[in-house]
Amino acid sequence: MSRVAVVTGGTRGIGAAISKQLKAKGAKVAAIYAGNDEAAKAFNAETAIQVYKCDVTNAELCASTLKTIEAELGPVDILINNAGITRDAMFHKMTLQQWQEVLNTNLNSLFNMTQPVWGGMRDRGFGRIVCISSINGQKGQMGQANYAASKAGEIGFVKSLAQEGAAKGITVNAICPGYINTDMMKAVPEKVLNERIIPAIPVGRLGEPEDIARCVAFLTRDSAGFITGATLSANGGQYMV
Repeated sequence: MSRVAVVTGGTRGIGAAISKQLKAKGAKVAAIYAGNDEAAKAFNAETAIQVYKCDVTNAELCASTLKTIEAELGPVDILINNAGITRDAMFHKMTLQQWQEVLNTNLNSLFNMTQPVWGGMRDRGFGRIVCISSINGQKGQMGQANYAASKAGEIGFVKSLAQEGAAKGITVNAICPGYINTDMMKAVPEKVLNERIIPAIPVGRLGEPEDIARCVAFLTRDSAGFITGATLSANGGQYMV
C-alpha cells in the first residue's frame, strides 16, 4: 500500500530532496509551496510530483489544501513540516514584523498543518510526522533570536505530541540539520564559508539536501515505529548532544 506524504516547502532545497526521496520509496507525495510558481512548475515537470500552493501561516487555507490533497491522493499518512524562513537581525534591531513572520511560518505552521491530519492518523492507527528543526534551535545563534526560538519550539512540539500519538501508532520526530548546501547558503560570502563555517564542521563539508532526505526516509518507514520523540542531529559533528 502506498503511503500518502505531504511535504511543506517541498519544491525547493531540503524539501525538494525530501519529496523526491519519499517518492522513490513508493509514497504518493504532495509538495506544498508558498509562492514561487515558476520553481514549483519546474519541480512538477521534473518529478511528476503533485504541487499545491498554500500559505502555511493561514490555518483555514492549510485545512482546505489538506482536504484537497486527501480527496486527490488519499488520507495523509506522512507529514513533513519543513517550511521555514529567516529574518535575521541582532535583537536590539529586530522588528516585531521580523519576529512574527518567522514564528508564524516556522512554528505556528506546525499547528496549522498537523492538527487537520491528526484525527485521521489516530483513527487509522498510523502516522509519521517529522519536523525539520535546526542546529540553531539546539544551541542558539547570534542574530537569530526569532529563528532559534521557532526551531527550539519545534523540538518541544515534537516531544509533547510524540507522547500523545504513541499509543495510536503515530510517531513524531525532529531532525536538526546543520549547514546544508542550499540556495540560502549561496548567499553567504565565500570567505566566511571557507574560513569560518566549514572549518567548524568536523566532517569538513556542508551537508547536502539528500543527507536530510535520507534521515526523513528512515524515520517515516513503517518499521520505524519504536522511534518517537527523538531529535536526530544531522550536522556533520558540528554540535553534539
